[in-house]
Amino acid sequence: MKVSVKLLGYLTSIDSYRTVKIESIDEETPCVKTFTFKDKQCTKAKPGQFLMLWIPGVDEIPLSILDANVDGMVFVAVKKVGNATEALHNRRVGDIVGVRGPFGNSFSVKTSRILMVGGGTGIAPLLFLTKRIVSKASKLTFVIGAKAKEELLFIDKLEKLCRKGNVVATTEDGSYGLECLATTPLETLLAKERFDMIYACGPEQMIKSVFNQAEKHKTQLEASLERLMRCAIGLCGSCIIGKYRVCRDGPVFTSKQLREVKDELGCFKRDFDGRKIPV
Repeated sequence: MKVSVKLLGYLTSIDSYRTVKIESIDEETPCVKTFTFKDKQCTKAKPGQFLMLWIPGVDEIPLSILDANVDGMVFVAVKKVGNATEALHNRRVGDIVGVRGPFGNSFSVKTSRILMVGGGTGIAPLLFLTKRIVSKASKLTFVIGAKAKEELLFIDKLEKLCRKGNVVATTEDGSYGLECLATTPLETLLAKERFDMIYACGPEQMIKSVFNQAEKHKTQLEASLERLMRCAIGLCGSCIIGKYRVCRDGPVFTSKQLREVKDELGCFKRDFDGRKIPV
């Protein structure tokens, strides 16, 4: 009975919705919008943590926190990829949504020689982290990748924060920066100079490639993984990778943890029925 009471108390403390009003909506790319709302609990979030956002009458989705200000404003970047995100993209300023969180762990804060690698909306938590450490880091290099120039998320903000010479942009079609994947420049960068930490977030196959490069050059890595998350508190098991539940043990994983799941990383994920399917 004591265990049940404790569990019930835990669930009601972190698993209850707060309704919030959308304060602003900004179009970042043709398929990504930033939504802003006020939420006292999420303003305590650290870079790497996520929240669950409920679109009334539609569904609930996990979102990395893009930023959280002391004045109570919280920012999330949302890519239109399915029914729920499309419904959110159709919402307007003043509409009500539900919020749970923040959930998960966060990136450690290193202030030495830093390399960041981001792809797609994986840029969001890395931008959050960059704002916290760029003024303290002895060196910060940021590699950002997308399919095309119009999909390079927050490129202007990154170039302003880190200075343009410290941002390496890649596009698959060559419309901006280097014509390659975001992971391609890593071999040259890691061979040329020593970094004390690599932070990465993006598609899992990209994370796998970054992990392999980090292992080859004996560089510490912390990577945020993107997996199917339905409960966000470790109960449903939909986000399992190896022995870990991404929502509770992550979403940020260290090199040591990634070694333990390297046979599954970038290869398999779980579907809504818990079955392994190719990434």
